[in-house]
Amino acid sequence: MQSWIKEGDVVLFQGDSITDAGRNRDKGDDLGKGYALMAAAQFSALYPEKQVQFVNRGISGNRVKDLQKRWQEDCLDLKPNVVSIYIGINDTWRRYDRNDPTSTEQFEEVYRDILKQSAKLEAKLVIIEPFVLPVPEDRKQWREDLDPKITVVRELAREFGARLVCLDGLFAQASARAAASFWAPDGVHPSPAGHALIAKAWLQAVGAVE
Repeated sequence: MQSWIKEGDVVLFQGDSITDAGRNRDKGDDLGKGYALMAAAQFSALYPEKQVQFVNRGISGNRVKDLQKRWQEDCLDLKPNVVSIYIGINDTWRRYDRNDPTSTEQFEEVYRDILKQSAKLEAKLVIIEPFVLPVPEDRKQWREDLDPKITVVRELAREFGARLVCLDGLFAQASARAAASFWAPDGVHPSPAGHALIAKAWLQAVGAVE
């Protein structure tokens, strides 16, 4: 399989807490402790000759509107060759914990704007869809809000020619092998095993592994 990421590329991981994964924001090269680190480490071990630079600018709690506000500084100014975006679960979560919803229409409008801005870079795009598992039980209610947003993410990936990482089905499938809490103890934030699932799916999406 031919890797889609080229020699000397700069790969930017963007998103919320799942991408942030406890990174030290005072250190620009810190990739956190989650899927971004795992994917970058595995890619670099497989393709050391490519000398690819990986950057993480995920920020915990972000929604699409937060990405939009900082897109110039935390994406365009970095001039990445590959932009990987993983956002959406907080756009659903805030409806249920703060009564501060993001409509599907708002979500789509802002996400599309982010992707249009990224097109100025002529960067390749990787879009990771959000997921939720039924841990605790009240997360089941979230599906009514999240499912339409997942559909938007999939449609935008097709519209913008992005590589799509389909996590919702992946985590549902994994939960048939081990309890949902094994993969994401709160239904949202992945365990180390959950992050490893995402990293593998990401590497497959960019053609780095089969």
